[in-house]
Amino acid sequence: MRHRNKNKILDRKINQRKALIKSLVTSLIINERIKTTIARAKITAQQVDKLVTMSKNNTLSSRRYLLRYLTPIAAKKLISEIGPRFKDRNGGYTRILKLKRRKGDSAQIVVIEFV
Repeated sequence: MRHRNKNKILDRKINQRKALIKSLVTSLIINERIKTTIARAKITAQQVDKLVTMSKNNTLSSRRYLLRYLTPIAAKKLISEIGPRFKDRNGGYTRILKLKRRKGDSAQIVVIEFV
């Protein structure tokens, strides 16, 4: 039974799943727009929203938290560019736009980007 288990597994073990999500989040922050499947995009959007909220208050503890989770380049961009851009916004920092289905396995492909 899966009572109270809300995590998406993405057909991966825990370490592989964490690495995938971390790389998607880092790519989204650096490039500000990525193309992926809808399940991955939803998880990425949740994580990015938490990190942007953390970066909006520019304290030492938030910087250390971001550096623990992201690469230094991505953390610097998040604190200096993306955080101040959303200073007046209270959430919903990303947008998911649907594209065509992938030809090989008919997976729904989406573009996830910052608003």
